[in-house]
Amino acid sequence: MDKIESALKWILPILKKHKVPFQISGGFAAHIYGSKRPVNDIDIDIPEDKIDVLVPDVKEYIVYGPAQHKNNRWDLKLITLEYYGQEIDIGGAYNVKIFDDNESIWKSFPAKLEEVEFHNVYGFNLPVVEPRYLADYKKLLSGDHQKVDVKAVENYILNKK
Repeated sequence: MDKIESALKWILPILKKHKVPFQISGGFAAHIYGSKRPVNDIDIDIPEDKIDVLVPDVKEYIVYGPAQHKNNRWDLKLITLEYYGQEIDIGGAYNVKIFDDNESIWKSFPAKLEEVEFHNVYGFNLPVVEPRYLADYKKLLSGDHQKVDVKAVENYILNKK
């Protein structure tokens, strides 16, 4: 069993236990849609008010937060976990801002948890961010890995038709 599978088998029952709506996003979502670059972390979007609910079940794996996190790309409530070598970023879904590198401004980019695609990954029926929405937010970010992901997601969209 690889690190991603192991981490999912651990975190998904915790989300279910607390009835937390979520979606898979970021590079792992792009991987599900066909990106070939290595997956660095598992990004999971959940309502901000549910992050603190998870703390008692994940506290021994917390490496950051929960806290408001702002860097040069993101401004959101975040908790980062390290589960046996696999990083999991659980971020707030609705009060998130992304720095648009193209226009040099912050943009509100709330998740659309009700508009997901379900994909079977490691035997789990995972809600994954809608592919057009994923491509749209990755286009705001700079970096070659973002371009790789956007191309893969756009190919997925074209081939789905």
